[in-house]
Amino acid sequence: LKPKPYLGSRARKSSSLLQHSTLAAMGKTGVAKPEPTGMAAGLNKGFIVTRRELKQKPSLRRGRKSERVGLVREVVREVVGFAPYERRMIELIKIGSASTFKRSLKLAKKRL
Repeated sequence: LKPKPYLGSRARKSSSLLQHSTLAAMGKTGVAKPEPTGMAAGLNKGFIVTRRELKQKPSLRRGRKSERVGLVREVVREVVGFAPYERRMIELIKIGSASTFKRSLKLAKKRL
């Protein structure tokens, strides 16, 4: 008999089950954790309690653009202007032929 290699405690669980339970434990909205059965063993083990509705953490709205940030970025863009490569792309698009449009897209892909 060959001994089985140790995979660690997390590697044995399926990733979707692990992700589901982790997200529910972190209080993420949209993921419903199954109700505990009151039994001491099994997937839904644990004492039966009434779950509290937690308010959303501020960290969950990170990355969303607020009205103030949008206004500040607009003002900065207006004052500072465009970068040289952005100006060139706008100029190529203004010309309007298919080949210049294609060239402006190529330029954008190369720069970004």
